[in-house]
Parts: sequence; structure tokens; C-alpha cells
Amino acid sequence: MIPCQNPDRLYDVIIVGAGPAGLAAALAAWEEGARDILICERAAEAGGILGQCIHNGFGLEIFREELTGPEYAGRYLDLLADTRVELLTDTMVIGIDGHETTELARGGRPGTMLHAPDCHRVRVTGSSLDCRDLRARAVILAMGCRERSRGGIALPGSRPSGILTAGAAQRYVNIEGWSVGRRVVILGSGDIGLIMARRLTLEGAQVLACVELLPWSGGLIRNIVQCLNDYDIPLLLGHTITAVHGRRRLEAVTVSAVDPRSRRPLPGTEQHYDCDTLLLSVGLIPENELTRAAGIPLDERTRGAIVDENMETATPGIFACGNVLHVHDLVDYVSAESGRTGRAAARYALSRKATPTPRSGSLMVLPAGELSYVVPQRLTRSGLARSQTLYGRVRRPMPEAYLVLESDGVVLARWKRERLAPGEMIRLNVPAAILQQAGGSLELRAEPAESATPDRHDVNRPAAMPPEN
Repeated sequence: MIPCQNPDRLYDVIIVGAGPAGLAAALAAWEEGARDILICERAAEAGGILGQCIHNGFGLEIFREELTGPEYAGRYLDLLADTRVELLTDTMVIGIDGHETTELARGGRPGTMLHAPDCHRVRVTGSSLDCRDLRARAVILAMGCRERSRGGIALPGSRPSGILTAGAAQRYVNIEGWSVGRRVVILGSGDIGLIMARRLTLEGAQVLACVELLPWSGGLIRNIVQCLNDYDIPLLLGHTITAVHGRRRLEAVTVSAVDPRSRRPLPGTEQHYDCDTLLLSVGLIPENELTRAAGIPLDERTRGAIVDENMETATPGIFACGNVLHVHDLVDYVSAESGRTGRAAARYALSRKATPTPRSGSLMVLPAGELSYVVPQRLTRSGLARSQTLYGRVRRPMPEAYLVLESDGVVLARWKRERLAPGEMIRLNVPAAILQQAGGSLELRAEPAESATPDRHDVNRPAAMPPEN
């Protein structure tokens, strides 16, 4: 990669975010033939969250070897070093399309937008560019996600120091070299929290317990085994924190069991833990403020944009990928999805240089049964002629289940899975021969094996279980 050369020119593709999604999308767009590519990154360097993920387990699918987070990011930076993709760091994107000024400021007609109809305008601000508008034929949103904070879960009690998110603790320990506490309780069983339980134990802290509201863990099984079981850290399922004690510094927390149906604390089940640190690992939220401000429709289930098989949003020429689209559990899946997005964005941008082609009609893909969401949410008619990969998550663990694809009430195919869990994303490859049978809509359903009736639509070649990290 090279520094930004001429911000006033019209780019083929502008990518918002230089994390794993943005880097993979940029590399794929370059390989597809786009030559004017710019990545805008608000941090001082590229790599995103990978820089603080010093544990291994990355790259098993993309590079066929086990890497740490910085090594994984370094592989992509090395590949991009052979390209002329431009990088703009310390730069915040504050608007896309909907934030342009009008010609009125230059004496033009009120309401006349400055940008041409064949490009998008990206407003940025930073130390090197002040505040200006950049232009691109295609834009890729790769802003990632953020952690849900204490305010988002209405944690009761006072507000002493010592309460922080697991991701913040990870940065303090791995990047800054700080100690966050000696006696730690973790609320939530997301992967970052599980990994930090092991990390803090190795740093000499005592992790007293990992407390999870649901009756199952939200993390990968591998992380539960390697980060909790191997270090004798208890996992309290069906529990939550009902009180925080301390004024200046956290002194203790009260943990209570919850009713399995209402999730309300049960009186008489309180446990007292003397601790000086509470880590919150209570979920991730896609960073879609830019998307929402641009008027792009969002899926209320994923909190990301509604996209087609090319990861193109409802606004032509604007694409989304990675954790800003839906939260992934494996960075390899982020890279694979973003590579597809980068190639599609490059094709779109190059087509705008020639004769633009109209968008084909599309049909919706809806989740059903125990499936909480499905991505992409729609498939174009041209996309039905190719094999497609559908992503999703189930609402609850199922030891044995079927994934059922239907169209207008007709079952097109079933895939048997030995195990499905909310903490592990489903990745389902659907052959073109099955998609071409679709009518007006598609529905992907997850159902327990005991309630399913296998028939001639069974696909007898189930996909291998994905690697975990």
C-alpha cells in the first residue's frame, strides 16, 4: 500500500475501515482489476482489532496455518504491499452521500447535489485532509463492530472504577502493558471474555468466575475448553450480576441465578464475590451509524445492512462486509466474505466506466424456525444461476438439527447438522441447481432433528465442521 496520492480524483473504490474486512476487500478489488482504490482508517495504522489479538488460532482456513492476530493482519499487509492501493490513516469518515453540501453555497440551484450521478461522495475529516469530500464509483463499508457497554445492559449498582469491557481490557494488557486487576469476575461468555479469562490468568490475576445469563455459552466450544476448563475457571450458566459494590474502586459483586423463562433474578440465590475488576463480554454491535445516516435500510435482526449475494446494499454502488454487516466468530469467514465483496465492488466500479447495467430483480431470503437471521437477505435473479453461501445463527443449541431451504412452501433441500449453537455461525453452501428451483421467495429454517421428517430432498453430503479460533 501507499499513502493517499490525489484525494481530489475519482476513485474506483473507497473502503471505510482498514481492519480484516477492509484489507481483504481491497486486495480482492485490486485482483479484480480496480486500480484506483483508497482505504480510509480512523486509527494510526491498518489492521483493526487484530493488533491486540495476540492469541493464536487465526488463518486456519485462509492461509492453512495457525497465526496470531498481528501475524494474520501482517499477511494481508504484505500482499497489499505489492499493489498501489492507497491508505489514509488518522482519518474519520463522517458521512456518505447524504452529507454533501449543495450548489447553493456556490450560487447554484437549491437542492442540487455536487456529486455526479455515477459516483458516491464520502466526507472525511483528519489531520492531513481537514474536512473534504472524496469521490468513488463504489464504496465498501467495513467499519467492524463495537462492544455493548454497561449502559446497554443496565447493570445495577454504583459506578466505581474497575468496570470495563473485555476488549478494552485486552488492549490495556496486550498493547499498553497495563494490569487491569488482581481478582476478576467476567459477565458474559462471549469469545473475547473467554480469551481474556485465560490471558489474565497467565498474567497472574485470579479469575473468580465467568457469569452467563443464558443457559448456554455465547462463545466457541474450543474457547470454553481452552480458556476456562483448562484453568479451572467456573462458568455459571443461568446467572447474572444483581449488584455492584464499591465507591471509588470496585470491591465486590453479587451474582444471582435467574429464572430460565423470564430471566429475572431468583431471590435467595445470591453469591458474593470480592473482586476489584469486572469485565463485560455481553455482545457486539455492528458500527452502522454511517449506514443509517446514509439512508441505507438495516436488518433489525443483524443490525447490519440488507444486502444481496454481492453484499451490495439497497443503495447501488454501496457494499458492506465483515462485522459491520453481521457479527462473525471467525476472522477467516470475515476475509472470505470481504473478498467476495471487494470483487463485486470492483466489477461494479469498472462497469460504471463503461455502460452501466440495470439491477436485476431479486427475491428475499427469510429466516424461520430456530434460525435468528440469514445473510444475504436477498438474491438477485442473476445470482440464482450461481452457487451461493448463506450465513446465519440459531437461537438456541441443538445437538442434532436440519437446515431446510423452502420456496413458496415447497422444500428444495435439507442439510443435516450434527450440532448447531448460537456461538458458532452457520455457513451453508447452496448449489445453483437448488437455487434455480426458487419461486417468489426463499426461506431457510433450522429445526431439531426429532421434529423434522427427512425425505428425498435431503442433501447427503453435509459440510465439514468449520475450524474454530
